[in-house]
Amino acid sequence: MPPVRKPKHAEEHSMFSNLFYFLRLLFAASPALVIGELAWGVLTVLPGQLVSVLGVKYVIDIVTSGRDLKRLYAVVAGVVALLALCRLASYLYREFFWNVQREKAYYRLNRRLYAKAAELDLASYDDPEFYNRFILTIESSGDNIQNLLGLVRRYFGNLISLIAISSVLLTIDPLCLVIILASILLFLPLSKAISNLQVQRQVENTRYHRRSDYFQRLFYLQDYAKEVRMNGIAPLLMERYDQAADDVIACQKKYFGKITRRYLLQETGVQVLGFMFVLPMYLGYLVLVRHQISPGDFVASFNGAYAIAMSLNFLTVWGVAQFDERAKLIEKYRAFLHAEPTIRDGAQAAPKRRSGEIKLEHLTFTYPGGAAPVLQDINLTIHPGEKIALVGYNGAGKTTLTNLLLRLYEPSGGRILIGGQDIRDCTLQSHRERFAAVFQDFQLFACRVGENVALSPQFDPERVRRALDHSGFQRPLPRGVDTQLLREFDDDGLMLSGGESQKVAVARAFYKDCPFVILDEPSANLDPVAEYQLNRAMLEAARDKTVIFISHRLSTTVQADKIYVMEQGRIIESGSHSELMAADGTYAYMFRLQAEKYKNAKSE
Repeated sequence: MPPVRKPKHAEEHSMFSNLFYFLRLLFAASPALVIGELAWGVLTVLPGQLVSVLGVKYVIDIVTSGRDLKRLYAVVAGVVALLALCRLASYLYREFFWNVQREKAYYRLNRRLYAKAAELDLASYDDPEFYNRFILTIESSGDNIQNLLGLVRRYFGNLISLIAISSVLLTIDPLCLVIILASILLFLPLSKAISNLQVQRQVENTRYHRRSDYFQRLFYLQDYAKEVRMNGIAPLLMERYDQAADDVIACQKKYFGKITRRYLLQETGVQVLGFMFVLPMYLGYLVLVRHQISPGDFVASFNGAYAIAMSLNFLTVWGVAQFDERAKLIEKYRAFLHAEPTIRDGAQAAPKRRSGEIKLEHLTFTYPGGAAPVLQDINLTIHPGEKIALVGYNGAGKTTLTNLLLRLYEPSGGRILIGGQDIRDCTLQSHRERFAAVFQDFQLFACRVGENVALSPQFDPERVRRALDHSGFQRPLPRGVDTQLLREFDDDGLMLSGGESQKVAVARAFYKDCPFVILDEPSANLDPVAEYQLNRAMLEAARDKTVIFISHRLSTTVQADKIYVMEQGRIIESGSHSELMAADGTYAYMFRLQAEKYKNAKSE
């Protein structure tokens, strides 16, 4: 089977390309948020730096010149008023605007991710590399939004501040800018190394966190509660959890030293070389020797140079490093959004309610990365309205065959025809709409009963009730089909037993009016009486439908029109129940073995 198709432009994009790509997505999700962040960035940086340069300069010049102190009071009052106004504006933006717009952008972007995830076929989940990228993309989505917005805000604010403070400093002495710029650019290459290490750390930790999260879930999920308590497996799980946690911590330690050393070297070089040594000497020379600047200019130049150094350091070193780190994550985000499924839509709409002959011709299939084929040269024909059973030992390929029939996977070889039409020529939606399927590993959702049966927010209540009756579901529903299932969001949600849950899943097949029905172990959680009743009800309801069912309980296969016995990906026997019993092959052996076990269990 071919791997998941890579994006059309599989080459890595530049940092700026990725950043602008994500910003475009953000702007489309919430234009007000992007514009607000830019304005907020200016408000949080520029006023404080202007005060530290111009405000201090005027105060010192007024005091040292002996001028009227009323001007001093006016300057101080103006500074206080400006800072208070900026703080108030920032608070109002943060509390009453930013949170709303951020959530809006977050949910709109995540909706795009989930739509893409739903579009991809099951082969994507079988590819470990792709699945890791998928998990990283989902987990980093919120961080991407918040961190990138924070970076853009700080970057734009520092850029505007740099322009403003540089303009002030240029009027005093341009050489100050040269000193600061040279000291920063000298250590710029270290930012690239730091950025790469930070991204490597995050990617490596994702794998370890997935493992620790898995073992963590086993302690509180209801599905595992019985096994954990009855079999005393908690120490083993705790040991595996500890190992995963140790890997997470070890990863952090491994990268901590590497990143810290480079950071200290960079920061020490910039601060000592530029700010603590060269600049003070030059400014002292201008004041004491050349007498070119006033004491206020001296302090303004020093503060301005510090502000420029911080802005330049962020704009050219840390800001770029963090942008580069974020851009690498966005690259993965971008690649995921542009990933193409292996299963492509056909151009034709399949007839929704019309049955037809199902024909499998030389069908083969190998899972991605698998060494051996799971299905080998499968040939069979299913006539309209026919009831067939697929039986065989675990791993024989039964479920895989039905997954191919539903186009959840694409065959490695051969083809499937329905009514003479290759199913690959049909659109996925129209093809799957003509099938009702009940999977062995079915899931119920934290929604209303009606929504769980119809699998839609719009449903016919009477039709839902009939489907539940056909499935043998007898549990009283406090609010009828509007009863909430599960307690994820509702403390009064209805909790069902395994058998009751399975009947709800089977009711979905009764509700969906379509010509083909696939039942993968539909009675696995039912007692023999309920199993018998369900089989009778299904056969009655599906008189005019084509039914394919998989079952390990061979008592359910007796009434099938035809039974196919599978072994190691091949069909080794086929015929009716009586024909296969007369042939005295694998099916007859399996049937007698189960019958004997049932007799023994009944006698006990």
